[in-house]
Amino acid sequence: MRVDLPYRKCVGIVLLNCDNLVFAGQRIDGIDDAWQMPQGGIDEGEDNHSAALRELEEETGISSDLVQFVAETKGTYMYDLPIEMIPNLWGGKYRGQEQKWFLFDFIGNDSQININTPHPEFSNWQWMKTGQLVKKIVPFKRLVYESIFNEFHEHMNY
Repeated sequence: MRVDLPYRKCVGIVLLNCDNLVFAGQRIDGIDDAWQMPQGGIDEGEDNHSAALRELEEETGISSDLVQFVAETKGTYMYDLPIEMIPNLWGGKYRGQEQKWFLFDFIGNDSQININTPHPEFSNWQWMKTGQLVKKIVPFKRLVYESIFNEFHEHMNY
């Protein structure tokens, strides 16, 4: 039963460029032509900040020297997967995700972004306005994205 399953602990990254646009990747699995920000699970013994930097590099090729830490969410955000998706993700062991989010400024240049990683998550990427990304995220994550952008609002000049 869905309510009996735990949430998968993970991190998410809001990557902001000098034009106050957010990095968004188009999911390679083709789920509803969905776009999202980098995110992923926390490895055993790994702290949240380290997990965020690792996930960022694994999904975008952006190393930690190309970003500056700005902020992290005060708490975590949770979302539930649609019930039909549960058996197909993470071995059916989780009902959704509990995420700690981090805001980083990107201090590199676009040529240093490489989504063609050993285990690609994205088929395409672009810089987006937050409102544009909220419209392109899968509906079950939309409230989380709106909440994150509201929490980070004071750090984002848009």
